[in-house]
Amino acid sequence: MATELKTKNKIHPQKMYLYAGLGSIVMMFAGLTSAYIVKKSQSNWLDFELPKVFFIATVVILLSSFTMQMAFKKAKEGLQNPYRGFLSLTAILGVVFMILQVQGFMALQANNIALTGPRSNSAASFLFVITFLHLLHVLGGVLALIGVSFKSFSAKNNTENTLPVELLSTYWHFVDILWIYLFVFLHWIG
Repeated sequence: MATELKTKNKIHPQKMYLYAGLGSIVMMFAGLTSAYIVKKSQSNWLDFELPKVFFIATVVILLSSFTMQMAFKKAKEGLQNPYRGFLSLTAILGVVFMILQVQGFMALQANNIALTGPRSNSAASFLFVITFLHLLHVLGGVLALIGVSFKSFSAKNNTENTLPVELLSTYWHFVDILWIYLFVFLHWIG
């Protein structure tokens, strides 16, 4: 009985790897936002507003977090078709988020705010680096969503093993919360 309790209270090794990775990501963005604050105090800092498309992207990623949670819920219930649908919808919303981010970069460029290169200002470059790194993490999540979606259509798919979608859900919610932090930071603090 005591051995059975110990086994149930252990965290799956893949969850530990995920948590360690998420901790590393938190440290990276904490360093970047700290550097942003320090650099902002310099005299050549350029103040500008975020393009409206970043607001729309925020709504999209919040919606994708809801669809990801629904996918996880349906997977736990063993409802394959709704699970697949919500998983696919989450991937689509992730792609829409990435497209909106790129449109935000293009809107800044159209307003003569160079993100990189000799004409760039450190404010725009920081914005670009921070949001682009987040975009890469979203891309990783979308690729994982696509992989898990394809696996869900496999004949070998085990409907009782929800660990992959649980890990993916944790990662996706993390990326969502990270974006909310970055958006608030860049819009109101930055």
